Amino acid sequence: MNDEPILERRRILRLSGTGLVAALAGCAGSGGGGSDAGGSTGTSGGSTETATGSTGTSGGSTATTAESDGSGGSEFGGWLSDVDNYDGVVDRTAEESVTVQVGTEANGGNYGFSPPAVRVSAGTEVVWEWTGKGSVHNVVERDEAWSSGLTDEAGHTYAESFDSAGTVKYLCVPHESLGMKGVVVVE
Repeated sequence: MNDEPILERRRILRLSGTGLVAALAGCAGSGGGGSDAGGSTGTSGGSTETATGSTGTSGGSTATTAESDGSGGSEFGGWLSDVDNYDGVVDRTAEESVTVQVGTEANGGNYGFSPPAVRVSAGTEVVWEWTGKGSVHNVVERDEAWSSGLTDEAGHTYAESFDSAGTVKYLCVPHESLGMKGVVVVE
């Protein structure tokens, strides 16, 4: 599946920001099924606009943020809602090994994983590779089932293989409060 058109549409809508929200504000609740509860602007089909200024569209078929598109906010329980370089799950299901960069530009410095959310097939090895930027980082499964050590060494790697379907949430302990978090979706 090619996500480029969807991601491009997200960027365009995100850049449109307040102007697009204002244009859609008059449509709130139209078509029966929109919601204006909690200060959010709804569109027909029940999608909601979030505080970031992005919007959903009729029927909920296209949305522009993790919170409104179901992939970061609701699907992951809000885990990626404060990760500023997250714009959808990157599909890598055809690959036997996937690399996630540690210490990429995000969250006000080099405090990100790239990509922050990746979809892999069961049996795939995920390799986290340090960029050497943003001070020391680690990669720790949210419930501490596994953990790398703290390091700032460029080129350092840590790997885990995922054999069972599910969602794995992880973080960098020193920079979690900045939004340095990620997700591996295993199919």
